[in-house]
Parts: sequence; C-alpha cells; structure tokens
Amino acid sequence: MNQSKNNYRTAFIFLTSLFFLWGFITVLVDSLIPRIRDLFTLTYFQAGLVQFAFFGAYFILSIPAGFLLSKIGYKKGIVVGLITMALGCFLFYPAASFREFNIFLLAYFILAGGITVLQVAANPYVAVLGPEAGAASRLNLSQAFNSLGTSIAPILGASFLLSDKVKSSDEISELTATAREAYLVTEATAVQTPFLVITSFIILLALVFVFVKLPKMLSSAPKGGYNLLFRKQSLLLGALGIFIYVGAEVAIGSYLVNYFYDMGLTAVVKQNETLSSIASTLLGKDLEVVSDYGILGAFVTFYWSGAMIGRFVGSYLTKIIRPSRVLSFFATGAVIMILISSQTMGIVSMVSILAVGLFNSIMFPTIFSLSLEGLDNLKPQASGILCTMIVGGAIIPPLYGYMTDLYGFKMALILLIGCYGYIVWYGFRQGKESIGV
Repeated sequence: MNQSKNNYRTAFIFLTSLFFLWGFITVLVDSLIPRIRDLFTLTYFQAGLVQFAFFGAYFILSIPAGFLLSKIGYKKGIVVGLITMALGCFLFYPAASFREFNIFLLAYFILAGGITVLQVAANPYVAVLGPEAGAASRLNLSQAFNSLGTSIAPILGASFLLSDKVKSSDEISELTATAREAYLVTEATAVQTPFLVITSFIILLALVFVFVKLPKMLSSAPKGGYNLLFRKQSLLLGALGIFIYVGAEVAIGSYLVNYFYDMGLTAVVKQNETLSSIASTLLGKDLEVVSDYGILGAFVTFYWSGAMIGRFVGSYLTKIIRPSRVLSFFATGAVIMILISSQTMGIVSMVSILAVGLFNSIMFPTIFSLSLEGLDNLKPQASGILCTMIVGGAIIPPLYGYMTDLYGFKMALILLIGCYGYIVWYGFRQGKESIGV
C-alpha cells in the first residue's frame, strides 16, 4: 500500500513538473511567434488563420488523441505529445529561413497538436493518481504550476531571448528595401537559435518520460466507448461547461484593454499615484513615453496571474470542501464581479473585472475532474471530448465582440454573465448528483 502511494507521489511530481514546463515552453514560444510573423506580409485572413491553427488543433485532434491514449496509455501519450511539440518547434526554423507562411502555419498547428495531446493525456492521468474524491484538488495543484510556468516565462524570455527591441509593422514598412531585408534576416536569425534550444529541451524531456517508471493506470477501453460516453449526461454537460468557460475567459482577456480604453481609464491611471506607479513598474518605463493601450495593457497581468493564485488556493479548498460547491462559489463570484463592473466606472469597474481572473482559476480543472467521475477506463476518450470543447475560445470571443459592436461593452457583459451562470448551475447539479439527490 505504501509502495503504491510512493509510486503515485512520484508520478504526480513528474506530471506536475510537466505541467509547469509545458506552460513555460508554450509562453516562450508564444513570445517568439510575433517576431516570426514580422517576416511575412500577412493579409487579415492569414492573420486570422494563426489563431485558427491553435484552436483548430484542439477541435480536430482532441478526440483522435483520446482514442490513441485508449490504445497506448497515458505515459506513451505524453511522450507522443512532447515529440509532436518538438517537431512543431523545429519547423519554425525553416519557416524563418525561407520566410514561408505555409510552413509557419503548419509548424504552429503541429505545436498546438502536441499541446493538445499533452492536455488530453496529462489531465486525466493526474485525476486517476489517487482517490477520485481528491481528483479536483490534484488537478488544481498541477494547473497552478502550469500557471506558474506561464507567469515566469515572459520575464525570462524578455531577459534572455527578447532583450533587443522588436520593430512594429509600421516601423518595418518605413525602412528602405535594403534596410528592411537586413532587418528581416536579423530577425530570422534571432528566433532560430531559441527555437532549436527549445526543441532540444523538449526532446530531452520526452526522453525522461520514456525512461521514468510511472504506474500504469489504464486498462483496455471497451468497444463502442464513444457511444457510451455520448450517453453520459454528466460528461456532456461538463463538456459544455469547458466550452463556455474557455470562451468567457478568453473573451474577457482579449477585450480588457479595449474595455478599459472605452471607459477612459488612461486618465484615471495617470492621475492615481498608486496605479501609475504599478503600471510604470510593470512596464519598466515612464508612462509619458507609453501609449494609452500600453498603459492599460499592463493591468491585464493581474487578470491572468489571478488564475495562478486561485489554483493554489483552490487545490486546498477542493480537498476540504466538495469540489462542485467550490465551483459554484467561484462562478458566483465571477458573476458578481462582472455585475459590479457593468454597473460602475473607473477604478471599481477595472478592479472588479480583473478579479474575474481569480474566480476563473479553478474552473477548468474542477469541471474537468467532475466530468471524469465514474468513467474508469473511458477517461482518455472522455478527456478527448472535453479538450475538443476548448474551441469555445475561438467562438465566444467573436460573439462577445459582435454584441459589443451592437450594444457597447457594458451591455455585452450580459453574455458573460450567462456563461458563468451556467457554470453556477452545473456545480449545483453535480453536487446534487454526487449525494444522490
């Protein structure tokens, strides 16, 4: 029994390290991608394809990844995901050399595909490493380290990989043909070495997982597994919850700067000594030389960092309180914060909408773990279905933007209140189901 617990603990440590590293690597890659995009003259359609490639990978590959896992197991699935990520990173090298957008798009899709396989494999693996009652707590803790990785990466990336200034598209267009060509060659060289380093590191990480001994937690999946899963109402409602949550989270994060600008918060920040000091510290510049959007963008950091803090707290809370109740409580908090923001202006409106990030924190891992309850050896396929619904991040934000065009930012928040309202209901429903009401 003790040996089994030790094996689980070792596996959990390795998996949590993996969560941290793939969050770290993903953000490092994201910080380099804009530099590669500068190498191309993109139409608006092509620029849109970049985001489509990322979310499209989740939509297209999640269910096949779940099917693959049911055949080869969690550990081999993680190795496949890492190798796929490494291939995607490596392909950015020729994309930069040849300045070929199609290679860049293929590389980004393959990279996103590797991340998809990791998501499908690692999330349910963490969930099964111990009693089912503690699945939400374990998954929140692992996701907290993922958020820690995404928080540290921009700092290190700025210090070691991106310390030199990147020209804007307007600045590039103003260069002479000779100067522009020289700049693009320099940019291509600047990103190639980091991508080779990242590729090598991911391959090394894959080798570690090849040789490390991890418990086999998966038996053969029954035939017709997907037919069984699509009759599981709890899973389908959870999948809708993932779709809605990711969409709402991305919608808020994507439009925060525009929302703040629409309320005229630049002047508020400059006039407030505390806020102006925070913005100046985060940006490392005097605010007089920073654009309005740049000043307001500094505060978006608090929205995303709230997820990291909340997941560490949520890991403890879901251990001592039924996860479904914690989920409903956090979703209710998000609704209240959005309502406050919609009815106020200035600092109160800004702080309340930023606080939604904290309440977002536990939603993905908790919905994920609740959706997997009682599915046993169908968990890999169920994970594929759940990860497919991450595509909500590509659908709800444009819908929110459309409503903003029609009715303004404040009224459009009604859509997000509806999204979080569903999650409140889902948490209550799962709580009743778990106690047999």
